[in-house]
Amino acid sequence: MAEQNARTKVVILTRSYRIKGYIHLQPGARVTDYMIDSKNFMALTDVEVWDLGGRLVMNSPFVDVSRDHIEIVSPESA
Repeated sequence: MAEQNARTKVVILTRSYRIKGYIHLQPGARVTDYMIDSKNFMALTDVEVWDLGGRLVMNSPFVDVSRDHIEIVSPESA
């Protein structure tokens, strides 16, 4: 039986957007581990993309975010 990945809600800031969504971590992994393993893009599910003015730009079940554009990534506080 394969191990179940844990969903972790994160907030990503780029120069243009605030992105909220879930990454799927292996048990015991950290967000930093996920970023290192994700190569050029970071996969997120159940995503909200907001502009920096606070306007919701889009909702999507899946988005790939270019690591080159990520300035800050953090687990979202409950």
